[in-house]
Amino acid sequence: MNRALLIVIAALFVGAAVLWATWFIPDGPLRYLAVIGAAATAYMALNVGANDVANNVGPAVGAKAITMGSALALAAVFEICGALFAGNEVITTVSRDLLVWDHGFADRTMMLAMISALLAAALWINISTLFGAPVSTTHAIVGGIVGAFAAAAGLNAVAWPVVGTIAVTWTLSPILGGILAAAIHALIRKLITRRIDKVGAARLWVPLLVAAMAGLFTGYLSTKLHPQGWRPDVYTIAAISLATAALGWIIAMPWVRMNSLTMENRKKQVGRLFRPPLIVAAALLSFAHGSNDVANAVGPFVAILSAIGAAPSPIAGGIAPLWTLAIGAFGIACGLALFGPRVIHTIGEQITKLNEIRAFCVALSAAGTVLLASAFGLPVSSTHVAVGAVFGVGFLREYLAMRNMQGAAAGNARFLDPASLNATPEEAIARERRHDRRYLVRRLKVARIAAAWVITLPAATAMGALLYWLVSSVISL
Repeated sequence: MNRALLIVIAALFVGAAVLWATWFIPDGPLRYLAVIGAAATAYMALNVGANDVANNVGPAVGAKAITMGSALALAAVFEICGALFAGNEVITTVSRDLLVWDHGFADRTMMLAMISALLAAALWINISTLFGAPVSTTHAIVGGIVGAFAAAAGLNAVAWPVVGTIAVTWTLSPILGGILAAAIHALIRKLITRRIDKVGAARLWVPLLVAAMAGLFTGYLSTKLHPQGWRPDVYTIAAISLATAALGWIIAMPWVRMNSLTMENRKKQVGRLFRPPLIVAAALLSFAHGSNDVANAVGPFVAILSAIGAAPSPIAGGIAPLWTLAIGAFGIACGLALFGPRVIHTIGEQITKLNEIRAFCVALSAAGTVLLASAFGLPVSSTHVAVGAVFGVGFLREYLAMRNMQGAAAGNARFLDPASLNATPEEAIARERRHDRRYLVRRLKVARIAAAWVITLPAATAMGALLYWLVSSVISL
């Protein structure tokens, strides 16, 4: 689709969101700021959908388990469902925890700062999406809020220890995701794909892996979703997860047996058994993302509305208005459909080559890492976890390939590239290693993504401060 047409459609959505909001925003002297906030929220939601949702469906698309069109439709439906049906709490946790509310904020100042934060985060995500770089939308909105409120009310208005904790997740999230994904991939290699009877091994282990996925995703969703204020304890989560795992095994066992009866004893054939679980994982990740990360777009808007009495304040608790969630839900879906393919291609195809098994490892790692981090009270970025999992799978394959080459170089030169035949074993290994790295993991793409991660928080912070000064100056004219 023509880029100009995409921009026009996005602009029409922002206009529709503003018209929708005017039905609900009460009259008053600051009503115009709330309307501007609705436009900024719609713009932010579009960018969350364009960038963040790629983590959920990118591996499945890269593995050719689902087409781009089907992935966009699947993710859009589950994102909307997650945001509308499970994102109904006051979603201002980010702004509540980041700011020292005892500092005191005038209503107009707070509204201008939240508008500036939304615009700063959305602009940064927009720029990142243009370059195909997956970034954390949570880090972007955190940076926007920090910069805007520091400019509006001084450095003491920001809870800097919370900011520091979030910054630590830059390294924690991808490392945890990468290690777990690599471990799962190594386990599947050992249990299934390296066995002589691959089909027989798959009949035993694939249902168990599906059961593990069902249990992990149940636990993952239990930590992310809290309908009607329900807060399950660790024992309740464990019991529900075990029950769901057993149900997953019961469903998967006959399906795997039926579909493996005429299957060839090849890894590629066995990989087809992972397609349905991978698609289900993409749907569940999208549902969880819609319920959780809609807060990055709507949370600051709820804080804006609280200044005019149209929503609960960030420190009072309560239920977010459903109409605000609708802006976030449909904005995320619209942004995904219009601009999502660029980042989906990056995650699914441009970092390393994925197949059904590797993509399954990425999805399972994403859910498992977030669940593990939640158990220890560690905040992690779902974006960093998912991309780190792709890195982990790619680097494991690269390590295994280099190890095989070293054995081939030492034992028989005919396994090497023809250009390596007249070289010493060390030179041959080095040449093959350089070639293999280019093929298995694209270093330039990794470097660009890592750079985008590192500068997201400071860049969004600087933009938040700059936009506050700009917005407040323009509105004061």
